[in-house]
Amino acid sequence: MVGDIFDFWFEHKYTVPKGNIRFLGKISQLVDKGIKIHFFTGNHDLWMFDYLEKEIGVHIIRDPITIQLNDKTLMIGHGDGLGPGDLKYKFIKKFFTNKFCQWVFSKIHPNISFFIARYWSRKSKENEKHGSPPFLGEDKEWLIQYCKKQLILNDKINYFIFGHRHLPIEHKINDECYYINLGDWLEHFTYAILENNKLELIKFN
Repeated sequence: MVGDIFDFWFEHKYTVPKGNIRFLGKISQLVDKGIKIHFFTGNHDLWMFDYLEKEIGVHIIRDPITIQLNDKTLMIGHGDGLGPGDLKYKFIKKFFTNKFCQWVFSKIHPNISFFIARYWSRKSKENEKHGSPPFLGEDKEWLIQYCKKQLILNDKINYFIFGHRHLPIEHKINDECYYINLGDWLEHFTYAILENNKLELIKFN
């Protein structure tokens, strides 16, 4: 899961956001069956600490990683703050990930802090009420620009898999490499599967 699974998430010592019980129960069920779940934190759930790891057994990952699966090399991450542009968010993220700022926020009563966070999220959604912007073209998609720079450092990568954009994208960078954005489960119902050394973006029916 490549992040933004929750609209908002913050863990106090004895408190987590209300709701999500059926989803967390299903994830627990999968883990209990021996299925490994890897969760890349996104900008909506970057305040995830160790609750899911300790209570459910989900593996939390905070930065993009490069892995080898069969004969393919994949870089996987959420995608927030990568590539050129988005300077406002990059500035704000420094506060969100600052330990002192997290500590200060944790001292606010959850009824107040969660209200503030959900209000902020709701306003953000209102600004994006028409959904994610359509594919902007290779030169204007920040994550594609990021992928191209990474290929200079490691030209063996076959697939870049990100979220953040909330738009299903399957873009060929060169003959050996693709940029895949997984989309979302609210509008597009898309996910990716790697099988027989080929990665496909699939729509859930």
